Amino acid sequence: MIVVCLLLGALSRGIGIALLQFVIQGLGSKVSSEATMKRMAHLHVFFTLFLSISLELLFSGQALSQGASAQAPSQNPAPYRGDFAALAKAVGPVVVNISTSQVMKPPAQGSPNPFGGPDPSEDPWERFFGQPFPRGPFRQQGLGSGFIIEPDGTILTNNHVIANAQKITVKLQDDREFEGRVVGTDAKTDIAVIKINANDLPVIPLGDSDQLQVGEWVVALGSPFGLPNTVTAGIVSAKGRWIGAGPYDNFIQTDASINPGNSGGPLINLRGEVVGMNTAIFSRTGANIGIGFAIPISLVKELLSDLKSKGKVTRGWLGVSIQQLTPDLAASLGIDKAAGALVATVANGSPAEKAGIKVGDVIIEYDGKPIRQSSELPILVARTDVGKSVPLKVFRDKNEVRLSVIIEELKEEEIVASPSKKSDLGLTVQRLPAEMARNLGLEETQGVVITAVDPGGPGAAAGFRRGDVILEIDRKPIRGLSDYEKAIEGAKDKNLLFLVRRGDATIFLALKS
Repeated sequence: MIVVCLLLGALSRGIGIALLQFVIQGLGSKVSSEATMKRMAHLHVFFTLFLSISLELLFSGQALSQGASAQAPSQNPAPYRGDFAALAKAVGPVVVNISTSQVMKPPAQGSPNPFGGPDPSEDPWERFFGQPFPRGPFRQQGLGSGFIIEPDGTILTNNHVIANAQKITVKLQDDREFEGRVVGTDAKTDIAVIKINANDLPVIPLGDSDQLQVGEWVVALGSPFGLPNTVTAGIVSAKGRWIGAGPYDNFIQTDASINPGNSGGPLINLRGEVVGMNTAIFSRTGANIGIGFAIPISLVKELLSDLKSKGKVTRGWLGVSIQQLTPDLAASLGIDKAAGALVATVANGSPAEKAGIKVGDVIIEYDGKPIRQSSELPILVARTDVGKSVPLKVFRDKNEVRLSVIIEELKEEEIVASPSKKSDLGLTVQRLPAEMARNLGLEETQGVVITAVDPGGPGAAAGFRRGDVILEIDRKPIRGLSDYEKAIEGAKDKNLLFLVRRGDATIFLALKS
């Protein structure tokens, strides 16, 4: 562009000098006015044409320059845009098939069907062949996916894919098989790191899921139903989804087909970067209906160092129970906008109590970050380094109050219902999360939620499921973990009647402790 301008400037000066010489020559030789006018007319046409060409070159150069500068920052932003075949070929070798096995105890015999006829839970082998299937210990198989993140054989997958596995087998795209070992797990976010004894393996870069846009194309890879090297495509349907899977839910929703066996596989953008780990689906049949969920890879990257070095995740703890601030609550507290986390309880001896946080406070800012939804606070606290002094801003009695809290380490919140070996129910429960309580239309202090069911325990035989909310035991309300523990401890060798909330319905289940 600079060269074009210099050339135009030189030509303009040359024409100006020629024109001046021409006029002087005409005056000096006393040419007739008619001849002079002809010369001037010819020069006018020439000069007009020259200016037109010059301006066209000038603006064309500017357009090219602007076009080049507009494209410069993004330097091939999506090399696989529209070419799913090239993308699948490039990233396919980093996706692995994971199979697990464990020896399980046989389930307890079910009770008779109260509605008559064959028991729906009856073993089909016994129903059709007239003799029971062997009731000894049996080996249970599991399938899932994963992806290689380091050339030395470090692999990311879901915790539920390898949980309680006695043997892990990893199969690469080239059909080589390796035994995997667990490096670190985190059940709260369903993330696991495993490793195989291999070198010089292909890897895939981990992208930035925070920059992911709703409507952006993504590709899911994995082994649905044990079918390896399966590729499906879709878009990002939503971000920040809460599905009740854990206290730190923040899922990417996608309509790329995800099915059982896809768990642990990568969700990839068109730059060939992992933006999520496929984890769950919403389905009434167990098959994909276009609603799948993936863990944001930015969250995974935050926990990766702890998982690799310590085998677990260290999280910060504040020590408060919170709920969402509704418009009605905000108005009653004299707050203009329903934003923040309303403190419902403060744990004794917790960092919150030491810092002076009180029940009824609304936490509106944590470590300089505004709190819009109550669900944002647990994630921010969990990410905080243990021992760090964090500034807080709370709304109390229609005034803003500034506090400082020293974050401590979060201890395990879940308990296993096993007062004694004899009365072990095989149920793992935890306090009902506020968001889940609201979705079920329950109060936060109403019930405990089942987070795991031992397949060989009495709870499984009685029909309990993960996600059930225990509301009552023997017609006594369960408001929290302490009520649950007391009810179990005081009911050894006794038939217990449970009132359970499952989805939109409540049901009774009987269980002998």
